[in-house]
Amino acid sequence: MSQVQPSESSWDKQAVPGHSSERKPVAELHVRVEQMEGFEFRIRFDKEQWEELVVDEPPPLGKDNGPNATRILAASIGNCLSASLLFCLTRANVEVSSVDADLYIDVARNERHRLRIPRIRVTLYPTVPAITDELAKCIEEFQDYCVVTESVREGVEVLVDVEPMTEGLEGPTS
Repeated sequence: MSQVQPSESSWDKQAVPGHSSERKPVAELHVRVEQMEGFEFRIRFDKEQWEELVVDEPPPLGKDNGPNATRILAASIGNCLSASLLFCLTRANVEVSSVDADLYIDVARNERHRLRIPRIRVTLYPTVPAITDELAKCIEEFQDYCVVTESVREGVEVLVDVEPMTEGLEGPTS
């Protein structure tokens, strides 16, 4: 397969002035998404030791062979909030035996009748020996350190390029 090489300038042209994306990045991570069959995709991460993740859409589009993107987004938020709370509690020397979370994702149609996620409700369940001032302080502050949740709240700038690939041809296509 032949692929058009991305040009940084195409993404630069999409940048929104004043958006948080103007900040200097401290890291760039990579995730690869590959179509397997129908709406089933394989996700590969930038760490070889990590397992691949299979995602799929529920019927009638897909076969429900894995979680869909909505559930992955919710799982990312739940994981990030749980880890942020655990980090705060650990630093505050609060003994914690576990942190669990339940997330409920509302899916609704917007004015154009497109499915969107207007709300995700999260309940965290830290298991601690006692309610302390340190616990209360962490409950007040931990969300601010959750990269994923705060990025979603702020509105992540998503820059999209579509680079068609053709089978059997060498070099970029036009």
